[in-house]
Amino acid sequence: MIGAWIRAALTGLALVVADGAAAEQLAKTAFGGQKLPAAAKPQVFGFYSKGCFQGGVAIAVDGPHWQAMRLSRNRRWGHPRLIGMLERLSRDGAGAGWNGLMIGDISQPRGGPMLSGHASHQLGLDADIWFTPMPDKRLSRDEREKMSATSMLKGDGLYVDDRLWTPAHEAILRTAASYKEVERILVHPGIKKKLCDTAKGDRAWLRKVRPFWGHNYHFHVRVSCPADSPGCKGQETPPKGEGCDSSLAWWFTEEPWRKAGGPEKPKARDIMTLSALPAACRDVLAAPDPESEAAVTVTGGQP
Repeated sequence: MIGAWIRAALTGLALVVADGAAAEQLAKTAFGGQKLPAAAKPQVFGFYSKGCFQGGVAIAVDGPHWQAMRLSRNRRWGHPRLIGMLERLSRDGAGAGWNGLMIGDISQPRGGPMLSGHASHQLGLDADIWFTPMPDKRLSRDEREKMSATSMLKGDGLYVDDRLWTPAHEAILRTAASYKEVERILVHPGIKKKLCDTAKGDRAWLRKVRPFWGHNYHFHVRVSCPADSPGCKGQETPPKGEGCDSSLAWWFTEEPWRKAGGPEKPKARDIMTLSALPAACRDVLAAPDPESEAAVTVTGGQP
């Protein structure tokens, strides 16, 4: 009896130790190694820069009005709320004069911190769309790896190159901002200024377009937390107004671009462990795969 009790206690202790070791595993390693989403009801857990999701779907490599880029990264995955929005934007954008979406990173199959790159994109609710319109031909896989997006700026400056900017650029941003589920769109401050200086008519949509570092090659679309995901922590709504005020002028001073002193801080993704994520994320990792990638891929009707 005593021997059996000791064995049971030691087994329980081993499980606790194993679980603790798993909790201290680097989150980017655990989530970056996932090839398929968690086969479960779509749900989001945590914040855009510290969380995960289940029930994800992939946007197809090719759609009627889009092409997915950087396929080797396996970052075509998102919550159905986001993927549906991208499919809709590709159609509406074509009607507004945009030739088609070149879709960059969305999320890993189960979200979480990425092996490289973004701090956010962890909930399947963020997507990067190139400012380069889709070409008329279908790109090869190799071209999708090597082709570069086009910066909208004049050299290394802060202002838009008018030789590159077109009414269609404003139209695709205006269209995306018009969707209720879109919470905000991140662009380079120079692009925000261009919109502030040139947008005509109803300008209420400018509130959602927020200036941020980078984002001169692509714009970043973020949708709000799904109503059926109580574990999703939303972001504060953008401040009232168009955002064409002193908050934008700040970006054209030296302060935002001044290099930080002292040793460089490690990236959050490089030190974040599973224990730092919502507890549900460990269940997301343990969930079964869907029957196939094709079964959870949104095509929109092949071109």
